[in-house]
Amino acid sequence: MSQETETRYRPMVDWDRAAGTGAALVRGGPRIARDEAERAVTDLRELTAEAEGHVRELTGLGQDLPLLPGTVVDRPGWVRSAASGLGALTGRALPAAQGGPLGPILASGAGVQTGVVLSFLASRVLGQYDPFGGPENRGELLLVAPNVVAAERAMKVPDKDFRLWVCLHECTHRLQFTAVPWLRDYFADEVERLVSGIAGQSDEGLTELFGRLTDAVKQRGKGAGIAELLQSPKERAVFDRLLALSTLLEGHADYVMDAVGPQVVPSVEQIRAKFSARRRGGGLFDRLLRALLGLDAKIRQYEEGAKFTRHVVDAVGMAGFNAVWRSPNTLPTRAEIADPATWVRRLHG
Repeated sequence: MSQETETRYRPMVDWDRAAGTGAALVRGGPRIARDEAERAVTDLRELTAEAEGHVRELTGLGQDLPLLPGTVVDRPGWVRSAASGLGALTGRALPAAQGGPLGPILASGAGVQTGVVLSFLASRVLGQYDPFGGPENRGELLLVAPNVVAAERAMKVPDKDFRLWVCLHECTHRLQFTAVPWLRDYFADEVERLVSGIAGQSDEGLTELFGRLTDAVKQRGKGAGIAELLQSPKERAVFDRLLALSTLLEGHADYVMDAVGPQVVPSVEQIRAKFSARRRGGGLFDRLLRALLGLDAKIRQYEEGAKFTRHVVDAVGMAGFNAVWRSPNTLPTRAEIADPATWVRRLHG
């Protein structure tokens, strides 16, 4: 590869810098005795296989897949894994957009900024399934032990119940991507389209971009975020598809964890009530940061997606709901997420 090509295909974000910055800035977890910490790690690793078994029984997904343990990490470990997964996900879309002599400086600055955001999130994430993380970027289920322990302490809920409940949610995400063979590539392709469009805004000229920013500010408060309002019609279409998919995935996982819960998590009602209140809690600064990072919108996704899932399952059963996984064409649109009956009519008549 020539030097010119290497320069052209330098990533816009220095993901190594992002990982290093985030890991260095993240706060330490709660102080706990060594034996308690070891028990928490063992519980989380082993409960993932048990949880996924329950999820498969309820949903009918992934019956022939191996039951695998999760990967338990601390906060810096989550930052490094998240940076790696994000780098793999965005790598197809971002490289060609950043070249020239200032490329390394801009990529380093973007890496620092991303690292700061990851350090904030690292103290709040309980777990996640990253379809682009792990060995060879083929997917990895992560559970952040200090955050799980901190949450169960703060809410004063039974630790074993809460750990299994968290695993139910994350294992549902793992099944969504491992039992639906086309979903991972579809998601990556849509992200590539969106990021490529945003990265290409530098070619539009500052006049047009600032004009769109002005319009976005004028429309603020009408239910959309600045990032969404800045998009072109083409980008908005991709954004709508990604938002609908994300809402489906999060809501489906929330539905499953509560539907399985009563049989295997005796305190599920107490946990759900306290956890829902915790999602909305925090001081003014924390709430401001969450709004800026889109975390409040994430909470609405859980609620809207779970409502969609409940409506469809009540109407046509779990087998009927699973029609969403047939192909990209059977995924609900944003409008159908808001009005589940329209999706049921489209798929089931």
